[in-house]
Amino acid sequence: MANHEKPKLLAELKARYGSIRKLDASQSLFELGDGAMRLYLRYSKLHKRNEAFYGLRSEDLQKLEGMPAVICFLWDGQVEPLFVPFSEYEEVFKTCSPAKDGQYKVMVYPEKGETEIYIPKAGRFNGESYYGYQVLDGLIDDARLKNIPDFTHSQIQTLIGAVGVSKGYDIWIPQKDRFSLDWSLTKTFKCRRDIPASFESVRGILQEVDVVWIQPGSSELKVLFEVEHSTPIYSGLLRFNDVHLVAPKGISRFTIVSNDVRRSLFVRQINRPTFRTSGLSELCTFLEYANVYGWFNRVAGKQ
Repeated sequence: MANHEKPKLLAELKARYGSIRKLDASQSLFELGDGAMRLYLRYSKLHKRNEAFYGLRSEDLQKLEGMPAVICFLWDGQVEPLFVPFSEYEEVFKTCSPAKDGQYKVMVYPEKGETEIYIPKAGRFNGESYYGYQVLDGLIDDARLKNIPDFTHSQIQTLIGAVGVSKGYDIWIPQKDRFSLDWSLTKTFKCRRDIPASFESVRGILQEVDVVWIQPGSSELKVLFEVEHSTPIYSGLLRFNDVHLVAPKGISRFTIVSNDVRRSLFVRQINRPTFRTSGLSELCTFLEYANVYGWFNRVAGKQ
């Protein structure tokens, strides 16, 4: 990434939104304001025909799912950064496949007044409304001010399970919780009968995790969710940590789900030395109920 573009943007983001944290030892993924916004930062030179080329890693895009998140496209001589809300394109990326190297090859044509975003096998999209910091301001405000129903623990499990099904995953929910799932919210889905056998050493722990997304036809665990409605966040993190120490590779995300007032508690707990040393702090995300509800409505609520 060009040395003069990235530091300039990061300095401005810090001045506007306070804390900014780099995620997953990546040079491209950042979290603003203690989780208020997630940002995927990409840079390209402008080529002869006034076009910019970007590679978006599918594993990085997965870390934006369900969050207030943007993809920021930068290029030389740019007047205002281009912040593309990921929620508007999550389903677009789902309709096409990445290249063999695991990246989506995206092009931006920054013509004055007619900026276009081109995603191969998906189409061209007008990007004019995505310029400027007001895009971030609006997304953060929407996430914080959105009114959502007063969900129970079981209802949040139901919504997360439905999102996973819509994305093609097998779903594990503890046997004792399945009778409380709320089928008035979504179509009935089946849960796996058991946890993959390759995790025998932590089977008892995994069986208690509130929702697990599992790659169909394999033993790959993809995302683990703990819904901390009233229970201690620390207990969920300990459960995640045990699994992470046994299977440090393959699981793309661990997610604590709770209401927004517990975000600061999550930040304090995840930064304990034990979780920083194990590496869990770089993989664990906080997802508030408003994010879950919005995510469900976008990708599963129409089914």
